[in-house]
Amino acid sequence: MTVGDRVLVREKTLQQDMYYKNVNIMRYTIKYPQFISDSYQTLLAKLNSLYRTKAVMYERSNIMNLYQMAMVEYEYSVANNYPIREFEAFVDFVVTYNQNCMISLYFDQYEYAGGAHGLTVRYSDTWNLTKSKRMELGDFFPHRSNYKDFLIQTINKQIEDELTKENAMYFEDYEKLVKENFKTNNFYLSKEGLVIYFQQYDIAPYAAGIPTFVIPYGPGGASMPKC
Repeated sequence: MTVGDRVLVREKTLQQDMYYKNVNIMRYTIKYPQFISDSYQTLLAKLNSLYRTKAVMYERSNIMNLYQMAMVEYEYSVANNYPIREFEAFVDFVVTYNQNCMISLYFDQYEYAGGAHGLTVRYSDTWNLTKSKRMELGDFFPHRSNYKDFLIQTINKQIEDELTKENAMYFEDYEKLVKENFKTNNFYLSKEGLVIYFQQYDIAPYAAGIPTFVIPYGPGGASMPKC
């Protein structure tokens, strides 16, 4: 069941409204992928099991912790005549690349536990289906032993260019923060190039969201994904 060299992706969901003393104090939605293909069946079965297990473990641990916090918050709000704030957890995924025997995707994990706003954490994976392996960032820069320095310099240059625009938002010491918060796991593939991302508050205010930087494929950039 492939379309060209693409793997079919189904969205699976765990979802529930959670009550305490007949009041809905929390809700959660956890989405995760299920991959389908006549090829790569052994690896895809492992990936399907991996992502379902992660979703279930998040439901059993993080969700229950949030629910406990929501109960405490409910009792405090009732005792002090404050508005009841409904807690929320929402996990979604985006498949950003699905060709050339590669699947790349990221998950955004949002949690609201009171306060002015919630917080989103992003994590990602890139898989080579032919080689049955999880790709590392360095795999896309085989001719650069100093690829981390190259990427940090490229990101800082992109930020410098963005700061000439009115809507750009970064902390003043962004160069220092980019170096401190650069993580080799924080990448995924897109059709335009390899994408490096930073978490909220790493290098920019909350309103800036999750900053992303595209490193184009080709000479001087990232190597094109290959089987």
